[in-house]
Amino acid sequence: MGFRGGISQRQRRFGDELRRLRTEAGYSAPEAGALVGMKGPAVSHTEAGRISLNAERLEVWLDAYGCTDPVYRAKLADMARSTGKGWWTDFADRVPALSLDLAEAEASAAVIDNYETFYLPGYLQLPAYAEAIYEDSHHNRKLDVTAEVEFRLKRQRILTDMPRREFRFVIHETALRMRFPGDAVMRAQMLHLLEVSELPNVTIQVLPFTAAKKPPHTGQFLLLAPGAEELSTVVVDHPSHTEYLGDQHSIVTYSRTFNQLSNLALPPVDTNQSMVTLSSPRDSWGLIRHLLYLLQT
Repeated sequence: MGFRGGISQRQRRFGDELRRLRTEAGYSAPEAGALVGMKGPAVSHTEAGRISLNAERLEVWLDAYGCTDPVYRAKLADMARSTGKGWWTDFADRVPALSLDLAEAEASAAVIDNYETFYLPGYLQLPAYAEAIYEDSHHNRKLDVTAEVEFRLKRQRILTDMPRREFRFVIHETALRMRFPGDAVMRAQMLHLLEVSELPNVTIQVLPFTAAKKPPHTGQFLLLAPGAEELSTVVVDHPSHTEYLGDQHSIVTYSRTFNQLSNLALPPVDTNQSMVTLSSPRDSWGLIRHLLYLLQT
């Protein structure tokens, strides 16, 4: 039995799911191992992501644990047999491992919800905007700025590589008013937001300063849903680290939070409707156009 040299976020999450299913079904590690010819310690190592699990053993466990949801079972099987390789593999020595984990998780997501406070979503950033962010970060930690920007731009391909993948963005007005990249870059960014909003699988909303009812959520987060809600992942950026959350409480809490933010935000950018009915109630399109005008004066 050989242990993996490094454990990816997918492998760690797969193991966490196996442990959750086992404990909820009332099996001990030795009891679960007996079902598939494994000893208790091997079960623990599997649940920690240190060793792999073949399809036959996975099916036995899922049957024993009473897991009957065909979509969930299929997605879990996909996680088990994935090699973890993709376009991001070429960046293995150039960007942090957590960035590679994020790219892999994004590739399997069917729905991506993103709330941002001070920066525009990475999926929507132009090269000059991303460079301004990474150049500033470079002073605080060792970064290969060129690699980071290139990596971010390649990640943006998922906006169009699978038409059925849905993106929902809620961007706080603060991010739209930031001018650290320079006015010319922000003007280009505003126009880019309007352009991307025309994609049929993309929804962009702005949470304005005037949003009522409750204080704004202070931290940005990303919710990646692969098609089975139980396997969703929440990605939360902190000043010193990035946190990946896969427990059911966090998934439900952040999903509810995103929906609340979406309800508080202005109606989505709809360039076709807004161009036709300029006298319609204030919407995200109108606010972005207003801020674009301010940058041009």
